[in-house]
This record gives sequence, structure tokens and C-alpha cells, in this order.
Amino acid sequence: MENLKGVGVALVTPFHADGSIDYNGVEKLIEHNISGGVDFLVVQGTTGESATLAADKKQELLSFAVKHINGRVPVVYGHGGNNTQALIDSEKQLDLTGVSAILSVSPYYNKPSQEGIVAHFTALNDAFKLPIILYNVPGRTGSNMSAATTLKLAELNNIIGVKEASGDLAQMSQIIKHRPEGFLVWSGDDDLILHQMGLGADGVISVIANALPVEFCDLVHSAAKGDMETARTRHYQLCDIIPLLFAEGNPGGIKAVLKRMGICEENMLMPLLPISTGLRNQLTQALKDANISVN
Repeated sequence: MENLKGVGVALVTPFHADGSIDYNGVEKLIEHNISGGVDFLVVQGTTGESATLAADKKQELLSFAVKHINGRVPVVYGHGGNNTQALIDSEKQLDLTGVSAILSVSPYYNKPSQEGIVAHFTALNDAFKLPIILYNVPGRTGSNMSAATTLKLAELNNIIGVKEASGDLAQMSQIIKHRPEGFLVWSGDDDLILHQMGLGADGVISVIANALPVEFCDLVHSAAKGDMETARTRHYQLCDIIPLLFAEGNPGGIKAVLKRMGICEENMLMPLLPISTGLRNQLTQALKDANISVN
């Protein structure tokens, strides 16, 4: 899975005002990211509003994206949940042609024990057709997948890596230090990627790269090559922008930037709403201060 190193993008899902998918926007977003140098694309991660998009629309979007990407970069599909058997049953109904791996979030809301998390992903490991990327995001799931749990799951044959979005550098250090050969570790925190690349992370699944793929790829690819001076320069250019993207929930912030770029509208599925005028003004100023033009 060497082709999944570097910068992956958790693609937003462009919508029309009536909630239907804006496929013209999807095309523009894909082209913007591929021309910007990203290494792979993630369809229907959290940033794609996977929690509120109907199952048939998810499949429709995936098939469209795979066809339009046409093998130019690998595709990862987000398919996770907190009902293990329902997740297995629904995976069997998916057409995953052209998909390289599944990104599956740790079970949310019902807050299983570490043993329950292991049991959940072991069942997926045995049932899913494609390689699995674990996704640890305690801020959304309500529970942390510990380093020990991740390392236990890393021994399973079909689990190839983890998107680690705990924001805990010590936890990521333990995973990287003790991981088996070939097990990949991606960051899920755009603002920490410089630090995490220094620890040995293999890349990132990013939100900001939806809009700024050139700048963010320069950061990550430079760090991967050991050019920390360039990576630091890019980090400091972007570090004031990144937290604003999440200040009123994701993907509101990044969609506001994408609208300014003419890629898609800010429409989201309820209960998510566009960001406030105050935050929009802050984003505008932060982009200006970073000498990034998005108009």
C-alpha cells in the first residue's frame, strides 16, 4: 500500500440547495485535488457528511467518483459504524470496484470497551473484501482507541493502517514505535502533521487539502523528504487557518473556502449549517495574512 502514503484528502460532498449531490462540483473538486498533487482521495469520510447521506446516494457518489478519477490516484471509501453486523451486511451490498481500501471509524456513541473495539474490527477483518484502515477520532466517537488496541489489531491480516486523530503525540509515538512492518500510520489532524511526520507518520488524511492541495502537499512531501525548512514554512503559513476550518464544525469551514474558489456551494445536510459571518470574516483575514488568494 505504498501508493497510500503522503496526502489523502477527505473529500467534501458538494450539494445543491435541495440536498441533491452537485456532481459538477464533485468533478471540479476532484480535478482541483489531483492537479494539486494529492496522493489519494477518500470518498465519504466524516468530511463528506457520511453520517447524513443516504446509503443509495453514497453508492452513487462513490461510483461517480471512481469513474471520474479513472485510476489517476487511489480511492479509499469511508464505511464505518457502531452496529457491527449491520456494517458487515451493508458492505456485502456495495460495489467497491476501483476502491483500494476501506476507512472504518471506531464505533461511536455506544462507547465499547477496548475489548469490544477489538472484537468489532476483528469481525470486519474477517468479513470485508478490501483492506481496512482503522480510524481513531475520540472527539467524534466518544472513546479513544488505545495504542495497545491499535497494535493488537495491526496484527490482523486485512488491517493495513490507522488514521490517528486523537491529537495525542505520545499515543502516536507508541503506535509508530511498536507497529509491525508494513502497518501505515496517517494523521487525522492537519495542524499536527509537521510534528507527526517527525515521529515517522506515513502521511495524512486531510481536510484543508480540499481547498489548498498545493500548499498542504508541499508541507507533507517536503517533510517526507527531510526538507524540514520548507515544511516548517508551510506549517506556519497554514497553522492559523486550520483551526478556523473546524471552529463551527466540519465541513462548514472548508466549504466556505471552496465556495470562494468557485468549486462548490456551502450547502450541507441538516443538522449542519453554513458558518457564521464572523467566522467567515476571520477565515478571509487568515487567508489574506497567509498570502493565499482563493478568489
